[in-house]
Amino acid sequence: MTRKIALGAFLHPSGHHVAAWRHPQAASDAGINIRNYIRLAQLAEAAKFDLVFLADQIAVPSDNLDYVSHTTRATYFEPLTLISALAAATQHIGLVATVSTSFNSPYNMARYIASLDHISGGRAGWNLVTSGSALEGENFGLGDDYRLHANRYRQAAEFADVVRGLWDSFEDGAVPDDRAAGRYINEARVHALHHVGEHYRVKGPLSQPRSPQGQPVLVQAGSSPAGRDLAARSAELVFTAQPSLAQAQEFYADVKARATSYGRDPDSIRIMPGVFPVVGQTEAEAQEKFATLQDLITPEVGREYLSLHLGGIDLSGLSDHDPVPDIAVGERGHVSRPQLLLQKARSRNLTIRDLYLEIAGARGHWQIVGTAESIADQLEAYFTQNAADGFNVMPPSPTGLDDFVTLVVPELRRRGLMREDYDARTLRGHLGLAIPPNRYSATARQPERALA
Repeated sequence: MTRKIALGAFLHPSGHHVAAWRHPQAASDAGINIRNYIRLAQLAEAAKFDLVFLADQIAVPSDNLDYVSHTTRATYFEPLTLISALAAATQHIGLVATVSTSFNSPYNMARYIASLDHISGGRAGWNLVTSGSALEGENFGLGDDYRLHANRYRQAAEFADVVRGLWDSFEDGAVPDDRAAGRYINEARVHALHHVGEHYRVKGPLSQPRSPQGQPVLVQAGSSPAGRDLAARSAELVFTAQPSLAQAQEFYADVKARATSYGRDPDSIRIMPGVFPVVGQTEAEAQEKFATLQDLITPEVGREYLSLHLGGIDLSGLSDHDPVPDIAVGERGHVSRPQLLLQKARSRNLTIRDLYLEIAGARGHWQIVGTAESIADQLEAYFTQNAADGFNVMPPSPTGLDDFVTLVVPELRRRGLMREDYDARTLRGHLGLAIPPNRYSATARQPERALA
């Protein structure tokens, strides 16, 4: 088959399981161990993944210092800085960094990501998110109203429009570097944006030529109705939590339909649900690997981890064996993830302990435990039944990505679902996304040529 599964490696220092840092094979100081990140990025590149993906956290995760002291969730590299280091250590794989619109300006964001695209030779992507954490807001002197869901997404939509407009400041050929004539820039091909909107006033132009891939790839990770709408309006790659085939199919159809309503080609968006795969040579080995991680969870960490993912609800008056309480998901903070977890708890009558064990690894994403064949079967079903264009792989443990690369990737290749080698130079090329025309140019650039 010609259509291939897109794969991202969602890197977490020691693995996505909340207790993975206690695993015997976890690297020391994993959260700030650059050698560990480079090893993982190079492993994903050797397996011909489309991209590596980095999340962000702009505050310690909790005021509960007992929780913080028993996890590695408080120590992270800043993702743009880390991506710059990974760009120097890799050659082909795409590099996606998460940066919030809530604490940045559009002009600086356009500069940061465009710079990374030039540095990496066209491999940069920006995962656009909004922030709903009170702790993060307090680090920037923001009151609680900044967390209002509808306001965050309306601001983010304008932010994205400004960034993309700035990325078009220089037409192709705007820098002739004509030394004989003494002319470095053709000023007729450089354009100021003159944006005046509800949240931003930005003149422009951006102080950089156009990106090697036209524009860096815009990624979006919201799954609420407002998040879906922003994805359909602006995103080219969507990262989402869809733990069942039916849910994934509904999300896939809805975002693509919304894109059509905005006049976009639905095939111009790649939808990549997160998947947390625990792989073994046998089913029993896979279950044993998962049980090893689950046994490392302490109740204190499990309960606070659940509280945070439910929007900060206080569980201190309840026991592990009490049912998950009914809570109202408000207008502030995150919406889609608490709703997903509450739906899971209600549908299966889960206790607090049941639910924190359930989310300790995948955090509400799709969790699969099994052999390479069974995992490939399930990935293929999502891919061929209009539920996904690919997957953001969330390695569970320090060696989880090694297991996926060694066991699952060959099985996907055997089925013709995954590329044998890179055939493009840029992240946009890996994903099969067209080069966007510059809004000021009379003619669009030609699609990327295949590698020689």
